[in-house]
Amino acid sequence: MNKKVEAPWLKCYDNVPHTIAYPEATMVELVEKAAKKYPDYIAYDFMGNTTRYKDMVEKIHLCARAFKAIGIKEDDRVTICLPNVPQAVICFYALNMIGAIANMIHPLSSEGEIEFFLKDSNSVAAITLDQFYGKFASIRKRVKLNHLIISSVKDALGSILKLGYQLREGRKIPKIPGNADVIMWKNFLNIGSNYHGKYKVKRTAKSPAVVLYSGGTTGVSKGILLSNLNFNALALQTAEMAQCCVAGHSMLAVMPIFHGFGLGICIHMVFVKGCRCILIPRFNAASYAMLLKKKKPNYIAGVPTLYEAIIRNPDMNGVDLSCLEGVFSGGDSLSVELKKKFDVFLKNHNAKVRVREGYGLTECVTASCLTPRDFEREGSIGLPFPDTFYKIVRPQTDETVPYGEEGEICLSGPTVMLGYVNHPEETAQTLRLHDDGRVWLHTGDLGKMDEDGFVYYRQRIKRMIISSGYNIYPGQLENAIDEHEKVLLSCVIGVPDSYKGQKVKAFVVLRDGIEPNEKIRLELIEHCKKKIARYAMPYDIEFRTELPKTLVGKVNFKVLEEEELNKMGFGK
Repeated sequence: MNKKVEAPWLKCYDNVPHTIAYPEATMVELVEKAAKKYPDYIAYDFMGNTTRYKDMVEKIHLCARAFKAIGIKEDDRVTICLPNVPQAVICFYALNMIGAIANMIHPLSSEGEIEFFLKDSNSVAAITLDQFYGKFASIRKRVKLNHLIISSVKDALGSILKLGYQLREGRKIPKIPGNADVIMWKNFLNIGSNYHGKYKVKRTAKSPAVVLYSGGTTGVSKGILLSNLNFNALALQTAEMAQCCVAGHSMLAVMPIFHGFGLGICIHMVFVKGCRCILIPRFNAASYAMLLKKKKPNYIAGVPTLYEAIIRNPDMNGVDLSCLEGVFSGGDSLSVELKKKFDVFLKNHNAKVRVREGYGLTECVTASCLTPRDFEREGSIGLPFPDTFYKIVRPQTDETVPYGEEGEICLSGPTVMLGYVNHPEETAQTLRLHDDGRVWLHTGDLGKMDEDGFVYYRQRIKRMIISSGYNIYPGQLENAIDEHEKVLLSCVIGVPDSYKGQKVKAFVVLRDGIEPNEKIRLELIEHCKKKIARYAMPYDIEFRTELPKTLVGKVNFKVLEEEELNKMGFGK
């Protein structure tokens, strides 16, 4: 029977505690604790403008008073629609301080999506940037939003940087009408300065604190309700598993704050441990190379497509990465071949570390499993976090399968969500009480566990292709295709077929400098014949210069599936 891994034989895991004492505290209370210990350490760096821990906490208190002054109450939900800017951090912890719940959404969401998020969460207020005001203005009459707070990137900059931003970017942003029903950020903080009533609310570790939304690759987006304990446990567990977190060292925070990976690890864990968060509001490959050169971060974290972009980026030539102490991949499956390529890239750029893959889902904030620091097994996503239990069950059952056999990945521990917002039936289907007395999160992912407790992710159950009765795993095929020396990245999907049910199609991005042609297509077909069973062979290989991505950078196979359906006349 699968159980919590015990691995005293594994030297790299010896220093990781199997259990942690989690404080009866809120998220902001742990950040305040770090600020008392490291008051003059830099908490965050935004476009060269730095803020110390003690100053960050002062800003949080001021913002908390402002929220209280405009009428935000305990358990109210407030939408934060911001990129990685200081205002997002300050508002997130300020809402936690007054006992409100932060509803985190992507600022590039469409008007319809924003309307859905506001209604689904029953938000009473929202904060966004001036450049996104138009989307909120368009839907304002259709939602019950008592307050709309508007900030700007320049609100977080010093005078010289502010002028530069205004000349470069600010002048492109349409002015907000003078009679608009909004509160500008400066006025919002002034309201806080003039508020002298009680504003801090005592909450428990298990009190609801955050709503994050599930990704966009499967079904309708659902709000996931998470507690203070969920985030605090994640921060403490990740730091223990990482075995490289040092106060004062820096994380290049490119993963977005509305995503569990970005918020839970790149921001909250960083602050809990007294590290420096380098806030990156917008990712592009060229600027990322410049930041690596200039900031010399100690930790970087991202989805696999980030590492693919780094490999392809010519500006990375000659960049010294010896500063890196931890490189983490999550949010999507990291193929064996991409990991190999990036590990070689790191070595060639003087890094002494290799990329470590994590696994998790938003239903447990983010990662719950991680490759150990000094040991890995090919294809494994690592070992469970402290206090986190994994087991593999037969799909649609609670029956545990033997070691080495595939089934649905289930996990249990202190980071597991409170439930889905407004979806009690789906919550009951996902969080199940087993005979062992534990509540287990059924992930919907296929995987297996070996006898030493190492976990192996296969793919989403719903993504499995069934062709002529055979089960075909796209991730397995993608690994085989990615092994070819001319391939950078691939994505495999199932296409409807009247005879087989589904047939396999592959989309391939070639390495820079290699032009697609029929000769390379035939090369890949011959390569696949050596690696892939005949029943799983792609019937077609289509070359692309890039693959569609979700808003958080995952390869969006759903878009490719929809394109194929439309070609066949099956589209919506």
